[in-house]
Amino acid sequence: MGDYNIDEQYKDLLETILRHGVEKEDRTGIGTKSIFGYTIRWDMSQGYPLLTTKKVAYKSMITELRWFLKGRTDLRWLLQNNCHIWTGDAYSSYVRTHQWELDDDYYKDVKDFEKRILEDDDFSQVWGNLGFIYGKQWRDFGGLKRMGEERPGVDQIADLIKNIKENPDSRRLMVNAWNASELIYMKLPPCHYGFQIYTSELTLEQRKEVFCNRLGKSLHFADKLEHEDLDKDEVPRRKISLMWNQRSVDTFLGLPFNIASYALLLKLIAIEVNMVPDQLIGNLGDCHLYLNHIEQANELLEREPYMLPEIDLINVDILNGEFGYALLDYHSHPAIKAPLNN
Repeated sequence: MGDYNIDEQYKDLLETILRHGVEKEDRTGIGTKSIFGYTIRWDMSQGYPLLTTKKVAYKSMITELRWFLKGRTDLRWLLQNNCHIWTGDAYSSYVRTHQWELDDDYYKDVKDFEKRILEDDDFSQVWGNLGFIYGKQWRDFGGLKRMGEERPGVDQIADLIKNIKENPDSRRLMVNAWNASELIYMKLPPCHYGFQIYTSELTLEQRKEVFCNRLGKSLHFADKLEHEDLDKDEVPRRKISLMWNQRSVDTFLGLPFNIASYALLLKLIAIEVNMVPDQLIGNLGDCHLYLNHIEQANELLEREPYMLPEIDLINVDILNGEFGYALLDYHSHPAIKAPLNN
C-alpha cells in the first residue's frame, strides 16, 4: 500500500464516506456523513504527501506545527505569523459571551476580533489563550502554573528525542495529547491525540543506497563500502516510522493538513536523530464529511493527481520549533473553498 498514491488514498476515503457513511448530528449543528475506522499508510520515499487534487495551505500547516513544537497555545503568535486556522475556535468562545455586541457581518466581526488579539494585551490574554491544547501537552504534560502554585510537567518531545537516541527499539516512544484531567481547560479537545515512533536497522545495501542518493551517484559507486566506511560519513544506520491516532477527522478540510503535518514531523524527528524517514501511518476514528462539504468532495473526486512534491529541511532545531524549508515542485489543482465549521 506504500506506493498507493496519497491522493488516491484520500479520494478512496471520500468515496467510502459518500457511499457508506451514515448521517449524524454533531456539535456544530451542520451534520455529517461519517464512517468509523480507516487507515492511511504512506512510504515516505515516494515523496512528500501533500495533496495535489486541491491546493493545500501548507504555510499555515507549517506555522501550526512550529507553534505546537514551541509549546505555545496563544492565538497572537499564530496571527503574527499569518496563520488564522485557530481563530474560529477562540472566536466561538468570545461569541458565546459577547453576541449582543456583534454586528451582523461575521467576517468583519472576526477581523475586529483578530485586530484586538494583536493589539490589546489584556484582551489577548483572556480571549486569545486556547488553553491546554497540543503545544502544552507535547511540551509540558501535567505542568501547572496557577495561583502561585507551580508544578513542572513532562516535556514529551525532548524525552522522545532522547529515548529514540538511547533506546531506538523501545516500544514506549510515544507522545500523548489526550490529558483527561485537563480537557476542561482546552478550547478544543485534541482531534489527533497521540503518535508513536518505530525504528529498525537498515541493511548494508539500504545504507549504500542512502549514501549514493545523497551524492547523486549510482549504486556501483558504493560497491566496496562496508558499514564502518558509511559510519565515517554519518550515513544513518536506522529508518524511522510514525503512526498517529485521530479520534475525529474533518476529512475535507482537516485531514490534508494532518497528513502533511505528521509527515513533516516525521522528517524533522528523522533529521534530529539521524535516521531515514520510512512509513507514515494514520489510524483514523470518526471520519466525517460535513454536509456543507459534500459538493466540494464531489468536485475533488473528478480531479486527477499530479506528481508529489519534495520538501527540503535545513537548520532543524526541533526543541525550539525552528527550521528552514523549501517545498520543491508542488503542482496542484486550485484550492476548493469550504466552510470552516467550529
